[in-house]
Amino acid sequence: MKAHTEYMTFHTRKRYEMVHITDEVEAIVRRSGIEDGLCFVSPMHITAAVYVNDHESGLIEDIGEWLETLAPRGPEYNHHQTGEDNGDAHLKSLLLHHETTLPVTRGKLDLGPWQRVFYAEFDGQRPKRLIVKVLGIAAA
Repeated sequence: MKAHTEYMTFHTRKRYEMVHITDEVEAIVRRSGIEDGLCFVSPMHITAAVYVNDHESGLIEDIGEWLETLAPRGPEYNHHQTGEDNGDAHLKSLLLHHETTLPVTRGKLDLGPWQRVFYAEFDGQRPKRLIVKVLGIAAA
């Protein structure tokens, strides 16, 4: 069994942003040398998420609107009594999943035809890290 770890850093321009990262994650899988295994992708911050879905602008907009309906930005969160202003960001990250585990087959991500990987930032405009850990059997 072999393990390979890399980190990605994001500095989003906006507080709320969806970043398509499939190509970068696939490149990490290639560099890992793992032929068969799993790729774990997780933001190292509690106000971000990683999710798998279609890379279609209308759907991405729908996801943003859905999240805003369920966890609207505003002053009403108990968390804000601590001096923070990002209560909604914590809740949005819970709704989209904090991390994802993806299959690796024949040295590549084994995704369905429309599946793509996204980093979702809900409290951005500063550097944030994401870990990608690939575990499995290396090429002979």
